[in-house]
Amino acid sequence: MKVGTTLMKWLVRALGALPLGFHYACSGFFSWILKDVMRYRRDVVMTNLARSFPEKKYSELKALSDDFYRHFGRLLAETIWFGSCRNPERLRRQHLVEFTNLEVCEAAYKNCKGVVLLNSHFGNWELTGGLLCYDYRTGLEKKSPFDLDVFDLDNMAVVYKPLKNRMWDEILCDNRCAPILNRGFKGYIPTEKVLRFAVANGKRKMLYIFPTDQCPYKGATANDTVDFLHQPTKTMLGGASVAHKFGLAVLYMSIAPVSKGHYEWSFTEICRDASEVSPHEIMQKYYSLLQADIEKYPYGYLWTHRRWKR
Repeated sequence: MKVGTTLMKWLVRALGALPLGFHYACSGFFSWILKDVMRYRRDVVMTNLARSFPEKKYSELKALSDDFYRHFGRLLAETIWFGSCRNPERLRRQHLVEFTNLEVCEAAYKNCKGVVLLNSHFGNWELTGGLLCYDYRTGLEKKSPFDLDVFDLDNMAVVYKPLKNRMWDEILCDNRCAPILNRGFKGYIPTEKVLRFAVANGKRKMLYIFPTDQCPYKGATANDTVDFLHQPTKTMLGGASVAHKFGLAVLYMSIAPVSKGHYEWSFTEICRDASEVSPHEIMQKYYSLLQADIEKYPYGYLWTHRRWKR
């Protein structure tokens, strides 16, 4: 298994070393394979779209589905390329992602006990590992907590759900953290260990990144129901609960797919001290912000996700 994993890692990395333009040229093929050959979750996509946009006609939903699969193909292409960005400068030169209001996150990190960033399967969440590389400000004395020379990676934690397939779980772990692997990043925390991690680091100023829009995991004891895209939606409370317990600031994090090859990363404050609001209020605000993003860029959400399980 270890040999197979190592070989696959090197294969993925070798493919990623090719120019991003090459990967974009292949993205149409990826889209066609997924949509028309494999017919990958096409029924799930159409069902999700129909329930989320009840005012749209079938022809409009079909066009949205086609746009989504094109975006999905580009997402896969970008993700493969991203895995070979072990030199952060390669990622910076491409200018794939740009912050629009980094000062919002900087202020929260500076003035609060810590920060919880709630992200989602919108835009390209696989590019989150480049967080420290997307600040292109020059000519200024940088004091950003995301500056590679200032921010201590030991104070950042990224929460994830491990895959059942151990080989691909390890491969994707390396891929998602590619630009910071060489800096000894060890804050990639599986969901089942995050509470223990948060308690152990409760006295430190931390920045957490929580994927938050999934359906609650099987066996999850803490969940809630909110309104999202015209449907009652079961939601996990992990990120909101950690923030509430430790009095952290909570920000909604968006990586909007504004055009091919360009994402805009922005932050919206949900609360400065989560101990003063309920996790339900946090999650309802989060889903309201996510819905606004989806309504603006409807193709950019992961519609293959079985989000609303019946």
